[in-house]
Amino acid sequence: MKQCWRWFGPDDPITLPELHQVGVGGIVTALHDLPPGTEWPRKAISARQNLLRAQNFNWDVVESLPVSEAIKTQTVDMKDHLAAYKLSLRALAENGIRTICYNFMPILDWTRTTLRAPQPHGGAAMHFNLIDFAVFDLHILKRTGAEDDYSNDCVAQAKTRFNGMSEAQKTTLQNNITAGLPGANDAWSVADVRALLATYTGISPEKLRANLIDFLGEVAPVAQELGLRLCCHPDDPPFSLLGLPRVMSTSDDYAAVLEAVDVPANGATLCTGSLGVAADFDGAAFVRHHGPRIHFAHLRNTMRIKSSDQSKPDFFEAAHLEGDTDMVATVRALMEEQSRRRAAGREDWQIPMRPDHGQELLGDLGGHSTPGYPLIGRMRGLAELRGIMAACR
Repeated sequence: MKQCWRWFGPDDPITLPELHQVGVGGIVTALHDLPPGTEWPRKAISARQNLLRAQNFNWDVVESLPVSEAIKTQTVDMKDHLAAYKLSLRALAENGIRTICYNFMPILDWTRTTLRAPQPHGGAAMHFNLIDFAVFDLHILKRTGAEDDYSNDCVAQAKTRFNGMSEAQKTTLQNNITAGLPGANDAWSVADVRALLATYTGISPEKLRANLIDFLGEVAPVAQELGLRLCCHPDDPPFSLLGLPRVMSTSDDYAAVLEAVDVPANGATLCTGSLGVAADFDGAAFVRHHGPRIHFAHLRNTMRIKSSDQSKPDFFEAAHLEGDTDMVATVRALMEEQSRRRAAGREDWQIPMRPDHGQELLGDLGGHSTPGYPLIGRMRGLAELRGIMAACR
């Protein structure tokens, strides 16, 4: 697999020259300053590609070309946003960028309640705690009907925890959760989140899946024409939050969407960490089932923690080889898929991958890296994954 690295652009504290020392072979990035629904200008794409090439890198994967809430809910501005998305695909193709990752998660992108939870070894990792999330949902956001989504025990524990929190702790929790909103920052208010939630009134999982299929029916033929590969990232975590539907949480979810728009350009991002939060996830089986349509791999690991609701488990970002997903079996399956593609003469035989969501270790500590994206923690993960790939050749 091609060993890539997520880089957040010129403001990323990790520099491109440093990534050569890590042994990175390609870059995953995006125009993060542009909001969803905006056309990506050709000049901006070219400037980013030229910046990377000047440092002997290539822009291998776009992560992400975000899908607007108007497209997800099929509301006002959807037509204009679809047109902008298609124009952005054409501009990316003109600059030689072929793989485009996106997600269809409603409102919240990835969700964690603690961004730097101390670990026994002295490092730190991102963590999701259902009680903390319920504190936000029930007592900070005060979402109507939220009590129905939690057990009585969870509701009681959330009330006790909220009553013991300082105002600073409440603000930190709110900011940690809204950090998963695309383009979000500390300026997001509770009112902003409530307004976004109102746009999903009446949208069931079946309706959201239909909207995703409609979206792909519009953009996948364009991607196919241009020789692009679209790859949908799974829900993170793979269960409903804030009463919102989530429709890309299981292997069966992927099967439904890939079959509904059955063209090679419509593919999957295999994220072992997101899908692996579910107890029944089998990474190698996912590869065997969907292998020809896997266009991108996020290799990371999570570890479930017993919580008040086993359908919505607590979890933390584990070291890459130490979580609940069998990473050796998953990587072996991906390498076998690559061999099949190469033997079949596929131009896209090599699957781009990146080590995802490393723990903060050693010099990473201190809060100066992007949460979930430290240098040393991801470098450790890449080294471990590189070893598995070498052994599976």
